[in-house]
Amino acid sequence: MISNISSIYAQSGWILLTVLVILVLMSFITWIIALIRCFSLWRAKRDNREALACFSSAETLAQVQTELANNFSPVALLARDAIRATHDYHDKSNRSLAAALPLNQYLVSHIRNNIEQIMRRYDSGLTLLASISSSAPFIGLFGTVWGIYHALINIGQTGQMSISAVAGPIGEALISTAIGLFAAIPALLFYNGLVRGKKNLARDLDGFAHDLHDQLLNRGE
Repeated sequence: MISNISSIYAQSGWILLTVLVILVLMSFITWIIALIRCFSLWRAKRDNREALACFSSAETLAQVQTELANNFSPVALLARDAIRATHDYHDKSNRSLAAALPLNQYLVSHIRNNIEQIMRRYDSGLTLLASISSSAPFIGLFGTVWGIYHALINIGQTGQMSISAVAGPIGEALISTAIGLFAAIPALLFYNGLVRGKKNLARDLDGFAHDLHDQLLNRGE
């Protein structure tokens, strides 16, 4: 391994080595983000099931708040915040701008804004994955072009034009493209999978929001 790195440095200098280091870092960052985000989505879905079961079996809103106090899933966060907003609406109806809206419109606006805030938590890392998937192949291609350029210059200076003299340096330069694809393909797959997982989570949360709105509106009135 050390001899290969020394050979690459001798053929193409520090620029190709820098490109390789950047691509390896990109690949490492991709897997770290993917593991964290996948675990986050899996935990959210698991905790959502527990929160939905609790909400279905609870007899009062106070019981929902108590049983979901230690649950931080999107469903639990939305339920607790909406219940608290309903209480605030009635407690401050004579002193706040909320009194200018009917309870129905107030809850719809509050729940919608809360869903957007909750789902922003699952945007972290997606932009970086998209950037890596789109830029890594070009960075790898740049490293390959640079390596081939210097390999041909070195071959021209030494005067060795045999296949063995050309194949080695150019083959080492092509490693840059291979590593670029190795970094880009998983990043693209993880990005598409995480975006799909986030959309499914948002759909589940939106469906629960309709049921929650009806419950709060009927009990509030």
